[in-house]
Amino acid sequence: MTTELVAPHGGELLPLILKGAELSDAIGKAGALKEVRLSSRETSDLIMMAMGAFSPLRGFMGHDDYEGVVNDMHMADGTLWPIPITLSVPEDQANSISVGEEVALVDDENGALVGSMTVEDKFTYDKRNEALNVFKTEDEAHPGVAKVYAQHEILIAGPVKAFSEGPYPELYGDFYGRPAETRAIFEQRQWRTVAAFQTRNPIHRSHEYCTKIALELTDGLLIHPLVGKLKPGDIPAETRMKCYQVLLDQYYPAERVVLKVYPMEMRYGGPREAVLHAVFRQNYGCSHLVIGRDHAGVGDYYGPFDAQKIFDDIDPDDLHIEPLKIDWTFWCYKCDGMASMKTCPHDVADRLLISGTKLREMLAGGESPAKEFSRPEVIEILQEYYKGL
Repeated sequence: MTTELVAPHGGELLPLILKGAELSDAIGKAGALKEVRLSSRETSDLIMMAMGAFSPLRGFMGHDDYEGVVNDMHMADGTLWPIPITLSVPEDQANSISVGEEVALVDDENGALVGSMTVEDKFTYDKRNEALNVFKTEDEAHPGVAKVYAQHEILIAGPVKAFSEGPYPELYGDFYGRPAETRAIFEQRQWRTVAAFQTRNPIHRSHEYCTKIALELTDGLLIHPLVGKLKPGDIPAETRMKCYQVLLDQYYPAERVVLKVYPMEMRYGGPREAVLHAVFRQNYGCSHLVIGRDHAGVGDYYGPFDAQKIFDDIDPDDLHIEPLKIDWTFWCYKCDGMASMKTCPHDVADRLLISGTKLREMLAGGESPAKEFSRPEVIEILQEYYKGL
């Protein structure tokens, strides 16, 4: 039996945030550098590198890493990585930047200086090929594909120095967790196996059932909500945090659950994003990742269990965290409890199935979904939110 937490992806955590005198010197120097504006997704990726969540990345990907990741899910050195982490610039700006030059990185949404990068590569790329390989579609209605098509025509790459983790540490306080911090918590609690639960939605009864299966199988549970940018119509982080807290306070054993947030922007990349979720949860110290129905999916672009199947094709030497695959779960009136497709023998008519779209329609109309679908305390918080829209 292992007595240590799972190793970080690539062997060691590599947080890229500068501190103290080194940070002050770098900020002073950045004032004389050319500015490169980062999209919200690029800024969130920089923050993930800053905190060490994207270890072993040292910066935005160059040509060889990009091609390997897009076409084969591996960087040039053989490291598994499922989605390219890139920085795009307009062609005229790319032409004005020399290889070897250091540039300042600025958040385009608020003008904040967030880091610097030494440019080691600049190259053109095939957006359609990226969309088809990473997202399995070239449909611009897919939010992840739309973001790729909206990028500039040239990618620049190189090692980065991060100056900031954005507003997240202040906004979320103790709920904001870096990989080194969660690892320290797990060590202090003497956990060796930890299951991560990825969520961008309030936790309803099916999610709760999945997490409690995970608690039966591991030493502890990391509830790990995404608080970066979502697509229109998704429930904002502030409201979701209230839902998570009321559930943890009343329905979970406090000594066996940790709630932390992370700032990545959702790509809705289905199977490949599920692998990315696994990679950085390994960095957080997790041995398992709960993968349920349509993990990281959107619309009908992926099969309900494609995000589980992709792990069957990953070499165990490439990734040490394991998927905890859970079937479609629901309340069954004949079973008189939570069940799944693997455990319930009854008909669809006996099961309570509410889609996300249907749930939003009910809440917006002031209806209360059945307590078998979601805890009443959560529904009350969501109804208050929808009243204010």
